[in-house]
Amino acid sequence: MRKRLVAAMIAGLVLPFVCTGTATGHGYTANPPSRSYHCKTGAVKNCGPIQWEPQSVEGPKGFPARGPADGKICSAGLSQFKQLDDPRGGTWPAKSLTSGARFEFTWTLTAAHATTSFRYFVTRDGWNPAAPLTRAQLEATPFLTVPFNGQRPPNTVKHSGTLPAGKSGRHLILAVWDIADTGNAFYSCDDVQF
Repeated sequence: MRKRLVAAMIAGLVLPFVCTGTATGHGYTANPPSRSYHCKTGAVKNCGPIQWEPQSVEGPKGFPARGPADGKICSAGLSQFKQLDDPRGGTWPAKSLTSGARFEFTWTLTAAHATTSFRYFVTRDGWNPAAPLTRAQLEATPFLTVPFNGQRPPNTVKHSGTLPAGKSGRHLILAVWDIADTGNAFYSCDDVQF
């Protein structure tokens, strides 16, 4: 009996340390489909490990003042996901959207986390879709910000917003999920055709 009591006490002390890891939020945009989502579904080949971890494109928050370096924004600066930064000559599959229309953005979260906001940036007219993404290629401010005020979102997050007006041709939407209680954010590059 005494051995069981000692074992239970040890388990009570050790179990919290075993079960508490560095669990953080993870997610990607499914609508419009992100590059990591296209890799997950096999629509795009030669993606490297992102095909098994589309939810793991996590980097420093504070974009655009801080965050991943220019040319490494789509991978959040993670070398194992560098395939996301490769523009592939501007041939990533692109979702057709209507400029100025309402659109429902959808995120798939595999681990929800306390959230500051979801923000959406779009490329400037005349940007180069055959070059890695830089801040200079994006409009300076997000066209949509959805505040969450520290709340934890559900595993499927949907919110509607108005797409930028006056856009035509191929563009990229950078979706940024800002986490409230860590120093990180999740980055999702969505190729679109207006």
